[in-house]
Amino acid sequence: MAKKALITGITGQDGSYLAEFLLDKGYEVFGMVRRSSTENFERIEHIRDQVTLIQGDLLDQMSLISIFQESQPDEVYNLAAQSFVPTSWTKPVLTAEFTALGVTRMLEALRLVKEGARFYQASSSEMFGKVRETPQTEDTPFHPRSPYGVAKVYGHFITVNYRESYNLYACSGILFNHESPRRGYEFVTRKVTDAAARIKLGLQDELRMGNLDAKRDWGYALDYVEMMWMMLQQDEPDDYVIASGETHSVQELVEVAFDYAGLDWEKYVKIDPRFVRPADVELLIGNPAKAKEKLGWEPRVSFHEMIRMMYDSDLRIVQEQIESTKRAER
Repeated sequence: MAKKALITGITGQDGSYLAEFLLDKGYEVFGMVRRSSTENFERIEHIRDQVTLIQGDLLDQMSLISIFQESQPDEVYNLAAQSFVPTSWTKPVLTAEFTALGVTRMLEALRLVKEGARFYQASSSEMFGKVRETPQTEDTPFHPRSPYGVAKVYGHFITVNYRESYNLYACSGILFNHESPRRGYEFVTRKVTDAAARIKLGLQDELRMGNLDAKRDWGYALDYVEMMWMMLQQDEPDDYVIASGETHSVQELVEVAFDYAGLDWEKYVKIDPRFVRPADVELLIGNPAKAKEKLGWEPRVSFHEMIRMMYDSDLRIVQEQIESTKRAER
């Protein structure tokens, strides 16, 4: 019989890649979606007929219990969260409800309905925040610098707590930034590659940015999604840092995208104080040695390749938008 997997956040970047990955491995895939008139299924449109979507909400304990009862999953991937850091400053309580308490509700539903299922929690490098050591490992103390980071720390430790208290197979992947052509437009990488494409095609004349000096460890989402699955195939549950082990500044991200587009970035990029956060994380770089040693994992796509891939995709999207507007005007 095929294994069953339940993915929360299936309509997001990671959820869509994970659903594809698990379908290729012969899983029966269930996806939790919120009842919302604005729900966006664009990322999973091509596999919509291959997955079973069930309505549920991380804020509603009973809906989670009924989802577990209906799907009876062997593996659960909790990828749903309020995951945009700037929004966590304007909606800190909602961020805590989804990103922190939502994890407890998921674990409680798992414990009550399907105790033998394996649980993956999406932890985040934002938990390290004001870093105590560089690079960051599984043992680096957390010092989050945003309501999102604080909520993720709670989600991480409640997962550890349920593992130790109830002997659940529950583990966290401490994933550093991971991007792809499916990244949301509100995230800095996609903001940059989309702007470079629009400027190249004459639809935009500037890009407003915040802190260009912030440094991040950026990897390719599909490489990282594979790791989520690998973590749940081990004999014992454990937590792993998943990262490229390299750091790049936001300015370098801008340079790579604009150079590839054949543009001089300094002509178009303007610093805008509105995009500077109350407390920013200056440097994040992960040490994935444990994942490499225990799981044999290596990232395959480099930072430069990923940014070029995202730019190429955005250029195609914008060109298609231009063509479709022209057709509509004829």
